Amino acid sequence: YNFIPVCAVNDLGNGERIFLEIDQLPIVVFNIAGEFFAIGDLCSHDEGPLGDGEVEGYEIHCQRHGARFDIRSGKVLAFPAVIDIPNYPVRIVEDQIEVGVPEL
Repeated sequence: YNFIPVCAVNDLGNGERIFLEIDQLPIVVFNIAGEFFAIGDLCSHDEGPLGDGEVEGYEIHCQRHGARFDIRSGKVLAFPAVIDIPNYPVRIVEDQIEVGVPEL
């Protein structure tokens, strides 16, 4: 993976999310109870935006058709989606959140 710094840890408060585009990949990064997660910002059901959906625990609900995904892994949790979404590794380096994207 190629790790890209995206923001300072203090800039992403508990329960907040930020939207990014890295190497033309739409990504959303979440802070859930002090843990950071990054997933693709496209629902695998219809490729609509996902990151603005309601978050309950570690689940995100697609606002368009109700599909649900696990923010920690990208795994599908509910129809109509049947394909997992990408998830990306996140690490903290010197108080910076870094997201790993596959090397080209």
